[in-house]
Amino acid sequence: MKKNTHPDYKDVLFVDTSSNAKFVCGSTLQTKETAEHEGKEYPVLYVSVSSDSHPTYTGNTKFVDTEGRVDKFRKRYQKK
Repeated sequence: MKKNTHPDYKDVLFVDTSSNAKFVCGSTLQTKETAEHEGKEYPVLYVSVSSDSHPTYTGNTKFVDTEGRVDKFRKRYQKK
């Protein structure tokens, strides 16, 4: 394998922002932030959906309305 052609593969801490679940997985993603998890320091990456919060994996449906988009839509088209 050629040197200096592939990014570094290391453990990265993924944090699900909707369920606050944390898990460590190997990745080549580069981040500037770090966080401590189970006594070790990891680069951290925040994700909005993971297997812990995705409806297909959990069997539950969660409705997340960010910034009132549904209300804006209903208000805009209520008169029509």
